[in-house]
Amino acid sequence: MTLKALITEDMKDAMRAHDAPRLSTIRMLLAAIKQREVDERIELTDADVLAVIDKMLKQRKDSITQFVAGHREDLADKERAEVAVLTGYLPAQLSETEIDAEIGAAINATGAAGMAGIGKVMAVLKGKLAGRADLGAVSAKVKARLAG
Repeated sequence: MTLKALITEDMKDAMRAHDAPRLSTIRMLLAAIKQREVDERIELTDADVLAVIDKMLKQRKDSITQFVAGHREDLADKERAEVAVLTGYLPAQLSETEIDAEIGAAINATGAAGMAGIGKVMAVLKGKLAGRADLGAVSAKVKARLAG
């Protein structure tokens, strides 16, 4: 079963359970997926759906930061609930040692040396680690490895 089909089934389950907050989040996710499919005129793969979920998670986390800074805990709690639902569709997160091993393999595969090679290494890692690791943190680790 594709990730998109799983999300659709979860929407039906949420409708049957009358779980309004979960249903709202899943509908929002499906709308974002459909919008990208229409915009790009393609059928999204599981990797593409993960990229949509990653983008939505980043938006929610940014919103939480802003709401907390603005003393709007009610809105921050709503965003946290959405993050919990969206996170459920991500594959298991990699450990630090697994991430370090992937970074080492990507550096060896690209032959990157110095800061000029960051783009090449991140291009390789983006496909492998999408949805399984925070790419911002991975980028920082790659910079540290190539700088030192």
